[in-house]
Amino acid sequence: MSFTGTSLTHFGGLLVLQRFMQQLGLRSLFAHHVRFNQRNTRYAISASLLAWLYPIILGLGRIDAIRLLQRNGVFQYLTGLPTYPDPQTLRRFLVRFGESGLSRFLRLHDPLRQTLVNRPRRLASIILDWDTTVLTVYGKQQRAALGFNPKQRGRPSYLPRLCFEGQTRDGWEASSPPGDTQPSSVIRPALERAFAKRPPHVREIRVRADAACYAHKLIECLEETRAFYAIPARLTKPLKARGTAARYRCVSGTVSAAELWYQPTGGPGPRRFMAIRRPAPEEPSGQLTLWRLGKYTSQVIVTNLALTPLYVWRFYHDRAGAELVIRALKEAYALGKLPTQIWAANVASFQLVVLAYNLLNWVKRLCVAPAWQRLTLHTLRNQRLLIPAELIRPQGRPVLKMPSRCPHQAPCRDTLKRIARFRFNLRPAAPRGLRLDEHQQPLARR
Repeated sequence: MSFTGTSLTHFGGLLVLQRFMQQLGLRSLFAHHVRFNQRNTRYAISASLLAWLYPIILGLGRIDAIRLLQRNGVFQYLTGLPTYPDPQTLRRFLVRFGESGLSRFLRLHDPLRQTLVNRPRRLASIILDWDTTVLTVYGKQQRAALGFNPKQRGRPSYLPRLCFEGQTRDGWEASSPPGDTQPSSVIRPALERAFAKRPPHVREIRVRADAACYAHKLIECLEETRAFYAIPARLTKPLKARGTAARYRCVSGTVSAAELWYQPTGGPGPRRFMAIRRPAPEEPSGQLTLWRLGKYTSQVIVTNLALTPLYVWRFYHDRAGAELVIRALKEAYALGKLPTQIWAANVASFQLVVLAYNLLNWVKRLCVAPAWQRLTLHTLRNQRLLIPAELIRPQGRPVLKMPSRCPHQAPCRDTLKRIARFRFNLRPAAPRGLRLDEHQQPLARR
């Protein structure tokens, strides 16, 4: 047995992602547009940001796991990093970045998203899917608070709100307020930021949100901006009584629907509600937007879409893709693993996770071979990026040598050719109406 290999790696498939970042000019964009004062100049800001992004994409989890990359010479060659920072250096950088560089980073991320959402085809309308999740805290992180936490009651948490574009699954807007925040109180500024990011030619916006967003102020805001929406209503006693007494008719198989006009307490006027009834499953659901009556469970959705109840229900339930993405972010992208106890650094880490997710999603959507198009991002990473390889230099030319029996040779070559043909040019500018809410501002600056 010999431990003398210096040109081996199990991240050989990372070449695909590195070539895509190179075509984007991501390192140059970081260097030109994300600037702030640093006391330690050994690592450039652009290099430190890449040193954060790669472990997130590779699913290394906690920051201490990057010690694997410090001893991986092939990884450093692929990423262009001459040396890899140690965990404590990266933590200190993250604090400074969260306090001084996050706003410029967001002003770069937004036009990147705005440009790439129109590829490979130009969207005539966009769908914004909103959802809320809970990140339980186990240490003494700043601004963690007791709030709604269904799985671990009594523990402090953060309450991230994430928005995805429903057709491309790109991460569109993200914030991470404390766990005791009322979701409906922060959704309006988040909506304003999300609407400001739409491409200029997009005229129609459709919003699908979870029940935590249901509030008459939100509905008024959406109607003022002429956006279409479908949101499950909070089941008050009057609404439940109206839904129970409504006349249902079969619309598809075992699904029945009823349409009713109802004015919630404190609301400005009646709105259109769709009541959907289905046979009750054997195991009761824990969703707060469902109620059970006899052998049926029912759900009520408020909407201003000119669609039949069946199509409103189908349109809303396509939002389930956002829930799957959030699960992937928590399980595979270290969204729930907070790197420090400092609020500004944790907010910065949260935004880096969103960019890391978008980068891999852009590769999958714009450049991968047709054989890989239907793969989930988790599968794409685990089965296509984590490939053993050896770096050799025949006649002085570096070549990444993959296993001879690798089953993905043709799709990998096809993907690299597609990336080589990919053309991208970006001149970032501040998006219209961009501003940070109180949950994105660094603690030290407020």
